[in-house]
Amino acid sequence: MTNITSVELNYLVFRYLQESGFTHSAFALGYEAGINKCPIDGNLVPPGALITFVQKGLQYLEMEANLTCQSETDMDEDFSFLQPLDLITKDVYALQQMIKDKKKSQQKDMDKEFDREHDEGELKHVREREKHDREKEREKDKERTEKDKEKRKQHEDHTLREMVTDQEDKVDVIKHEENGISGGSEPMDISTASTSRACEIPSSDVIILEGHTSEVCACAWSPAGSLLASGSGDSTARIWTIAEGASRSSLQNGPSNVLVLKHVKGKTNEKSKDVTTLDWNGDGTLLATGSYDGQARIWSSNGELKSILSKHKGPVFSLKWNKKGDYILTGSCDKTAIVWDVKAEECKQHFEFHSGPTLDVDWRNNVSFATSSTDSTIYVCKVGEKLPIKTFSGHQGEVNCVKWDPTGSLLASCSDDITAKIWSINQDKYVHNLRDHAKEIYTIRWSPTGPGTNNPNQQLLLASASFDSTVKLWDVELGRLICSLNGHRDPVYSVAFSPNGEYLASGSLDRSLHIWSLKEGKIAKTYTGNGGIFEVCWNKEGDKIAACFADNTVCVLDFRM
Repeated sequence: MTNITSVELNYLVFRYLQESGFTHSAFALGYEAGINKCPIDGNLVPPGALITFVQKGLQYLEMEANLTCQSETDMDEDFSFLQPLDLITKDVYALQQMIKDKKKSQQKDMDKEFDREHDEGELKHVREREKHDREKEREKDKERTEKDKEKRKQHEDHTLREMVTDQEDKVDVIKHEENGISGGSEPMDISTASTSRACEIPSSDVIILEGHTSEVCACAWSPAGSLLASGSGDSTARIWTIAEGASRSSLQNGPSNVLVLKHVKGKTNEKSKDVTTLDWNGDGTLLATGSYDGQARIWSSNGELKSILSKHKGPVFSLKWNKKGDYILTGSCDKTAIVWDVKAEECKQHFEFHSGPTLDVDWRNNVSFATSSTDSTIYVCKVGEKLPIKTFSGHQGEVNCVKWDPTGSLLASCSDDITAKIWSINQDKYVHNLRDHAKEIYTIRWSPTGPGTNNPNQQLLLASASFDSTVKLWDVELGRLICSLNGHRDPVYSVAFSPNGEYLASGSLDRSLHIWSLKEGKIAKTYTGNGGIFEVCWNKEGDKIAACFADNTVCVLDFRM
């Protein structure tokens, strides 16, 4: 029988393990041939230690064999937790415990990283607000210079008034014909450099709703009547009763006129509890809210919490009821959209197509919808379909907003790439590329006019609001600019058409709410509050406008021409 030395024995075990694919074991057992040096620390290995090497190698071999039921990737991940020295100094059970402990530690690090990413994924409008606040700081010197120029030109007031009058005369080119607004050969810049004080809404026609303890970022009128909902960073939504002829004194902090919908128990200053979005169902009986905690909630009109919808892993950025009222659609920072079955109070379908946070969602009809994302892509999806039924690619920046026209045949989108686009469900490329803004376009709205609306004899329009401080009106049939409304001084975050399509309200960071007469092409009414405006909305009757402000208030303006 041939004798074998301890060095040869160890080398044979080493080669066997290595050629069998167990490279970690081989590395632990191997040492420089013929020199009895451990490759781990370089020290001489006494012959009596060879059996320890073999035992450790066999134990580790057994451990590897027990892991063969896992995927190859999982095995690699398990082995990566161990150092060669561990293989020599610890038995297999200690090694297994080390793997478990290090996996737990790794998972904690991953959870922390996930939380960090979501903290960085601030709400889109908050993120943009901060960006443009910084921009405003850089432009302060320029503004001071402009103010100085205004002072030096005060003696030219008479000439300025004549210029404004002449400008308003030019607006007559935009005629309110039987079929709506039709532009002249060139788009108009509608300037309001010296808006008449007669346009200012008197304080007697303004109700200031106080009670929120943080900025109010969302508001919506109930389609059923006098209820107004608001959502705030204070972790609450509120339902205000705005009765006809209500006075300021009867509404301010009146407990009988407001319902507080608390999204967390007790007091909290956590940013993750912001109420980010809200929407009423079609008959005004239920209010849905989305929160930065990733949950959607359904409330009755009397403030009762009906259900909590939990599946998102990040803040909910957008939320919409379908017309039928059986589904709610949500879009989240976690890159997904979810359709919820309201009656069953559960997820109907989870859509995971985007590679970046989902910024906006909008129903096309009761079962299909569009989603937009920071990944520059728009998907059209349908309940029951596993893949998108349409993909729109063409934007070069984050797509902030998507809106279907009243008939569901055209989709409008706007982006940080400074364009708005109009898409047709019947073709892949955009129908029109609207490029007249100078900065990012934050939001868009279709007019309630044209086919499929209560105003079928008026022309269908698209309004876009931008960080360039302007609102622009577009002819969607021709894809051209009709006019630019240049009354704001800071980014415009919200626009809303009146129910009859004759007026447009716009709210800006300059604290001003302008109500534009589309027939005359100029400001009909204006109101200035004490903070930036994040959203404006009309009631169903068209005689009241609500605006939510950064100074924690909601204002209701009486609008009767």
